[in-house]
Amino acid sequence: MIEDGLTTSERRIRIIQILNLRGQETMQNLADEFGVTSRTIRNDINHLSLSYPLETIRGRYGGGVRVPKESRTKQKYLKPEQLELLRRLSGCLSGSDLSIMNSIIKDFALN
Repeated sequence: MIEDGLTTSERRIRIIQILNLRGQETMQNLADEFGVTSRTIRNDINHLSLSYPLETIRGRYGGGVRVPKESRTKQKYLKPEQLELLRRLSGCLSGSDLSIMNSIIKDFALN
């Protein structure tokens, strides 16, 4: 499960990141991952589809959503071992260096 307490905007950003990474996901899997209802995810997808080229898929097993391959961004995300290293290193930082490290983790980690 993704971290609790995300705002609606943060959750929507994470949904786009996940879809760019995975390509396709079911609404129910996203709902379970974020700890929200599938209706909430459908609302998020409807909102996001105004700005992103998302395709919804009707299906017997809950349907899903995908980002067409040609529309996926090339943004990279941290691997779990990279994230763990950055978190350990951030323990040695303070002040603006710690703030910068935390922003890197927030921008490039999926969890």
